[in-house]
Amino acid sequence: MPQTNPFHSLVPRKLTDSELARSIRLNIEAELDAINLYAAHLDATDNEEAKAILRHVMDEEREHAALFWQLIARLDPEQAQHDREASQKYRLITTGASHEEVEAVSEGGGGEPAEVELPKRLTVGSLRK
Repeated sequence: MPQTNPFHSLVPRKLTDSELARSIRLNIEAELDAINLYAAHLDATDNEEAKAILRHVMDEEREHAALFWQLIARLDPEQAQHDREASQKYRLITTGASHEEVEAVSEGGGGEPAEVELPKRLTVGSLRK
């Protein structure tokens, strides 16, 4: 895999928040690529020691991607708005709302949707109780 030149995006000045957000999006792309690579390695081996290390490193990459996404929301207000709308749209879509109701969210007509009870998912923690 080719390695990215760490100096390729240097400019003779400090980046604006918009420019930094663009750079952070590339970082997210790299984190997601690493997650997929490690997942493929996990699928390709039965070596439990290797799998333990790969799972740990893959989880770190997931955390990095999540942190970068939070940073983009602060650097790019338009992206943050899309994130808020996406959360509302997701709830509406998964609870059977009409296309018009879903699209009304981005037109400012959707407001906050009524609280919807999402299906509960079992986790290791919930099984221990």
